[in-house]
Amino acid sequence: MTTTPQDPDLLAMAEDELSRACSISWRELSKVTPWGDVFEGVAPGGRYVDVERNYLWAEQPGGDILVEVVVSGGTSRYEHGARASRIIKKGTA
Repeated sequence: MTTTPQDPDLLAMAEDELSRACSISWRELSKVTPWGDVFEGVAPGGRYVDVERNYLWAEQPGGDILVEVVVSGGTSRYEHGARASRIIKKGTA
């Protein structure tokens, strides 16, 4: 997992969502990759945020999957959002 220094509240939510996003097996994710979505949520501190999840092929289709999560205060604050990512290796549960 990689993260950069960010708002602790947003980062906590990004890491929690990344953990959930990575709970799906490579086998299941490979059926829908590439894929992504955005939904509204409430950060641990109580503020409303946008949560974006992306499942992308890390290097080539059929290989490892890059899972990215961005939690931000909305479209206008996307660049200041918290980011977390992890690679799911091909063949892992």
